[in-house]
Amino acid sequence: MSASQIPPATAVPGDDVPTLLVKIFGKDRPGITAGLFDTLAAYSVDVVDIEQVVTRGRIVLCVLVTAPAPARDAIGSSEGALRATVHSWADSLHLQAEIISGRGDNRPRGSGRSHVTVLGHPLTAESAAAIAAAITSTGGNIDRIFRLAKYPVTAVEFAVSGVATDSLRSRLAPEAAELGVDVAVVAAGLQRRAQRLVVMDVDSTLIQDEVIELFAAHAGCEAEVAEVTAAAMRGELDFEQSLHARVALLAGLDASVVETVRKEVRLTPGARTLVRTLKRLGYQVGVVSGGFTQVTDALREELGLDFAAANTLEIVDGKLTGRVTGDIVDRAGKARLLRSFAEQAGVPLDQTVAIGDGANDLDMLNAAGLGVAFNAKPVVREAAHTAVNVPFLDTVLYLLGITREEVEAADTHIG
Repeated sequence: MSASQIPPATAVPGDDVPTLLVKIFGKDRPGITAGLFDTLAAYSVDVVDIEQVVTRGRIVLCVLVTAPAPARDAIGSSEGALRATVHSWADSLHLQAEIISGRGDNRPRGSGRSHVTVLGHPLTAESAAAIAAAITSTGGNIDRIFRLAKYPVTAVEFAVSGVATDSLRSRLAPEAAELGVDVAVVAAGLQRRAQRLVVMDVDSTLIQDEVIELFAAHAGCEAEVAEVTAAAMRGELDFEQSLHARVALLAGLDASVVETVRKEVRLTPGARTLVRTLKRLGYQVGVVSGGFTQVTDALREELGLDFAAANTLEIVDGKLTGRVTGDIVDRAGKARLLRSFAEQAGVPLDQTVAIGDGANDLDMLNAAGLGVAFNAKPVVREAAHTAVNVPFLDTVLYLLGITREEVEAADTHIG
């Protein structure tokens, strides 16, 4: 077909064009959708919009169509005939039908559009009601709700319009904290699907452990390391000072302890699923750590990570010297490395995701397009874009709009 033969696109109906909303309810079974459209086809109507939901075997099917042209004979109207035919078809399948006359298409959505992801373990009706009310209080409208996952947490997504993303996030954050649920608010649009670099902290994020404490256990200085860590948390030492003080306690340890510690490291539940799924989607994945390359390099190889950076324990003559070599990966260093990874990956900074739990992750979380505080300290939760407070790292996938069914389908297809 030549360009001149291509028919012009049908215009979206204006507010003055008569339309019919056809709603079908009942027990789901194969063929309902096809059967309804076969029924409507006899009246030469145009399809304007479709929405179908199946919940626990019950279907709700809504179709918005242009009203049929008036009948040319004297026996009733075409709209009346359509109504009678649809009701007769629905009755034959023990379904309910409702047909509502109106004009035009759906009301245009507001200019501000966001995705609000709610994670509950469990998600109570009280929590859902409070979140919905909070959205409404901002002037936002809930256009659609659907479930992303039913385990290990319940995750649902609200499509919201009519309010700026930042305003919505500010309103929902304290509500979520009070309810004990996790709420992530991200702007709608292509950018959400284009986030192609994820960078994580390691200790207490990608893994369950604090690596320096594993080393300290073998050196018999756990209490001393814990004391220095506490001083750093109280603000008496900065990260670099505390790192040097703790590493100094490891002096004299045999280098063979490195392999022992690698074997002791425990991945956070969901870590493998998160990385595997992101890689299948074409994301690049990296880690930055205030820990040690002796562990992060092994994690990079094991998980197939694209980037990894950490401090390096100095080893001389088969012994740990109690010093680190090279530039220190601290709070500012993590943000600097995020930018470096993004540049190497060819990904704009606003299309990156950073995940971490500690105060030394804050610069990185704030620099990323989406900063996720994972089981973090209160100060980190308050400063990050969003927080996840369940012990499953793969729940971050839901914040990106990826469903549990899609993850499982990919595993089945590959495996």
